Amino acid sequence: MFNSIKVELKTQREIEKMRIAGKLVGEILNSLETFIKPGISTQDIEDFVLAQIKDAKMDAAFLGYPKGSANPFPCACCISINEEVVHGRPNPNRKLKDGDIVSVDTGTIYDGYYGDAAKTYAVGQISQEAKKLLAVTEQALENAIKIALPNNRLGDIGWTVQTTAEENGFSVVRDYGGHGIGRNLHEDPHIQNFGKKNTGLKLEAGMVLAIEPMLNIGTYKVKTLADGWTVVTKDSSLSAHFEHTIAITKDGNEVLTRM
Repeated sequence: MFNSIKVELKTQREIEKMRIAGKLVGEILNSLETFIKPGISTQDIEDFVLAQIKDAKMDAAFLGYPKGSANPFPCACCISINEEVVHGRPNPNRKLKDGDIVSVDTGTIYDGYYGDAAKTYAVGQISQEAKKLLAVTEQALENAIKIALPNNRLGDIGWTVQTTAEENGFSVVRDYGGHGIGRNLHEDPHIQNFGKKNTGLKLEAGMVLAIEPMLNIGTYKVKTLADGWTVVTKDSSLSAHFEHTIAITKDGNEVLTRM
């Protein structure tokens, strides 16, 4: 089965372009640390991010994605609050409140190659349970990156995320996961956030992957709202999302979106 998956290996020249795209994404997510606060709208975040992408003379990866769709994504960022897992759409009337958590997922295109990353932020003072959720989700990503090495397998990544989540009392979203990335925003392979060790596609140098744990306080089950994009937890429990784009190298890996 895994032999039928066509994973496009990237050259060093291609990875360099993705490094440039990824660096901007990392800088944007870093700049949001001080920008996000109670009282601003999700549209304010969108405008702040899009301005940085335009200033860098790059393109916003999510805007109008996927091309040719009857319902393309209309924004540069997915901005998801509290029980929203992914794909929340910016809204000038949606104001952040003290105690919220908000994930921002964005991407850029440089000379035809993509960068993609996400981070979940605390808005003002958040609950201890929410703090733990953010910390564990980010740790799940870091643990997955550590194991994303040549000759390991995709199942090792999923197993690592799932184990980190469940050992801390959280669930992992099963309907969405990470993906390959390169000349397209989403490429093979799909990267589940659950699984078994030593199973799945073998990792090799030249693969570029977007690893993105999504952890919930309650059930792993989700649903999509009527807008056709916004995904929420079925039990309305909090959800967090962290993501990095990484390149597998012959000696290990490189995180292309880390500041």
